[in-house]
Amino acid sequence: MNPERLTIYGDSRSGNCLKVKWVADRMGADYDWREIDVFSGFTRTPEFLQVNPAGQVPCLVRPDGRVLAQSNAIMLYLAEGSDLIPEDAFDRAKMMEWLFWEQYSHEPAIAVRRSQVKFQKLPQDQIYPDLLPKGRRALGVMELRLMARDFMVGETLTLADIALVAYTRLAHEGGFDMSAFPAVRAWIGRVERELGLDPVDPELEPV
Repeated sequence: MNPERLTIYGDSRSGNCLKVKWVADRMGADYDWREIDVFSGFTRTPEFLQVNPAGQVPCLVRPDGRVLAQSNAIMLYLAEGSDLIPEDAFDRAKMMEWLFWEQYSHEPAIAVRRSQVKFQKLPQDQIYPDLLPKGRRALGVMELRLMARDFMVGETLTLADIALVAYTRLAHEGGFDMSAFPAVRAWIGRVERELGLDPVDPELEPV
């Protein structure tokens, strides 16, 4: 293993981890990917807590030993100086606005419900009841934003799109009916093409 390469710890089932990988790949970063099963308990072991005391992935380790956690912070670091971060001060702040919103209002509903449905396989009466309406509201906010524009900020792909597409493209796996959000569905396709991703089911039928 090249000691000069970045090391990224992540679970490929996690949108938070995948969005970091997508940015690293787009930027041509030299890195080793350490696949971590978040359901195995490894992130709570002394070995991993020495890397990230928060016990979370994704996590990036620089060759000099410095560690960076939190998916959106890692994306910002990897994309520094690129066209994924707007040059215009307002657009850059707008991108940050969406990054904060993604972690506060979007991911906690859509990603958590997907996890409970797809991975924890909880019966419907044990799934947090507020997740579905909160996720629908988040998707509705995105639908309004995307009805007259191709991307979340400006006219080209930014980190805001990458952050938001990670779980939005998989929202149907959490039981969200995406047929109500045609602008969001069209945007998913655009971002997938920009990132060179295999498209998800075009019908996006809820599980």
